Amino acid sequence: MTTTIRIDIATLPDHLDRSRLNSVAASIEDALKEAGVRADCSDLFSHLKIDLPTAQLAAASAVLVDLQLI
Repeated sequence: MTTTIRIDIATLPDHLDRSRLNSVAASIEDALKEAGVRADCSDLFSHLKIDLPTAQLAAASAVLVDLQLI
Protein backbone atom coordinates (compact mmCIF):
# COMPACT_ATOMS: atom_id res chain seq x y z
CA MET A 1 0.00 0.00 0.00
CA THR A 2 1.02 3.55 -0.68
CA THR A 3 0.22 6.64 1.35
CA THR A 4 0.21 10.16 -0.04
CA ILE A 5 0.99 13.13 2.17
CA ARG A 6 0.12 16.56 0.83
CA ILE A 7 1.63 19.70 2.32
CA ASP A 8 0.06 23.01 1.37
CA ILE A 9 2.71 25.38 0.04
CA ALA A 10 1.23 28.24 2.05
CA THR A 11 2.00 26.37 5.28
CA LEU A 12 5.71 25.84 4.57
CA PRO A 13 8.03 27.32 7.20
CA ASP A 14 9.52 30.71 6.34
CA HIS A 15 13.05 29.31 6.15
CA LEU A 16 12.12 27.34 2.99
CA ASP A 17 12.36 29.13 -0.35
CA ARG A 18 8.89 28.92 -1.89
CA SER A 19 10.26 30.21 -5.20
CA ARG A 20 12.35 27.01 -5.53
CA LEU A 21 9.79 24.33 -4.73
CA ASN A 22 11.54 21.66 -6.81
CA SER A 23 14.58 22.15 -4.59
CA VAL A 24 12.43 22.02 -1.44
CA ALA A 25 10.83 18.77 -2.66
CA ALA A 26 14.26 17.28 -3.40
CA SER A 27 15.51 18.26 0.06
CA ILE A 28 12.53 16.61 1.72
CA GLU A 29 12.99 13.47 -0.36
CA ASP A 30 16.69 13.36 0.57
CA ALA A 31 15.91 13.73 4.29
CA LEU A 32 13.40 10.91 4.07
CA LYS A 33 15.88 8.68 2.24
CA GLU A 34 18.53 9.36 4.90
CA ALA A 35 16.02 8.09 7.46
CA GLY A 36 15.45 4.94 5.41
CA VAL A 37 12.08 5.99 3.98
CA ARG A 38 11.54 5.26 0.30
CA ALA A 39 9.57 8.29 -0.82
CA ASP A 40 8.84 10.28 -3.95
CA CYS A 41 8.32 13.97 -3.30
CA SER A 42 7.10 16.31 -6.01
CA ASP A 43 6.06 19.91 -6.39
CA LEU A 44 2.49 20.36 -7.56
CA PHE A 45 0.76 23.66 -8.19
CA SER A 46 -0.59 24.28 -4.70
CA HIS A 47 1.13 21.66 -2.58
CA LEU A 48 4.00 19.27 -2.17
CA LYS A 49 3.07 15.62 -2.69
CA ILE A 50 4.93 12.85 -0.89
CA ASP A 51 4.22 9.24 -1.88
CA LEU A 52 5.61 6.54 0.39
CA PRO A 53 4.92 2.99 1.54
CA THR A 54 2.25 3.03 4.23
CA ALA A 55 4.45 0.84 6.43
CA GLN A 56 6.94 3.73 6.61
CA LEU A 57 4.40 6.40 7.56
CA ALA A 58 5.52 6.65 11.19
CA ALA A 59 9.18 7.09 10.23
CA ALA A 60 8.25 9.63 7.57
CA SER A 61 6.12 11.57 10.05
CA ALA A 62 9.05 11.81 12.45
CA VAL A 63 11.24 13.26 9.69
CA LEU A 64 8.56 15.73 8.65
CA VAL A 65 8.16 16.88 12.26
CA ASP A 66 11.93 17.42 12.49
CA LEU A 67 11.74 19.48 9.27
CA GLN A 68 8.88 21.51 10.81
CA LEU A 69 6.54 20.52 7.99
CA ILE A 70 3.87 18.93 10.19
